[in-house]
Amino acid sequence: MTTTDIYPPTAIPRHNGAQGWFARAEAWLDARGRGAWIAAMVLGFVFFWPAGLALLAYMIWSKRMFSKSCTTRSMGRDHSAFSAARHAMRSSGNAAFDAYKSETLRRLEEEQDNFEAFLARLREAKDKAEFDQFMDDRARRASRADPDAAAQTQA
Repeated sequence: MTTTDIYPPTAIPRHNGAQGWFARAEAWLDARGRGAWIAAMVLGFVFFWPAGLALLAYMIWSKRMFSKSCTTRSMGRDHSAFSAARHAMRSSGNAAFDAYKSETLRRLEEEQDNFEAFLARLREAKDKAEFDQFMDDRARRASRADPDAAAQTQA
């Protein structure tokens, strides 16, 4: 029995030479995280320095060196934050503590909303002050550049 007996010919993945090998190697390294990429780069430098240099260039170009996309630990951190938030909402069994906790969380959320509104107003005020300064500077430059036109507009 061959693979074509089990799968139709269109379902069998085809890899074209080096591109298929490269894609499989990239997926294998991504599955193992940033450490695997760094180890491959170091081994490339040890055995054949242009290969290590090429891996370093590829890691920087594809942003694998500085992103968290290929790390397996980032998923664990996101999951633990979600788990902690879910655990915080769970009842402790003590009614007084649960009431205190819900009141405190409500108050903190209200304070956070108020603070975010304050920051938005602060940003708007700063933007308005910068814009007013720009317009004043522009008007001063225009009056210095053409004193006859400024005199005509004032009259």
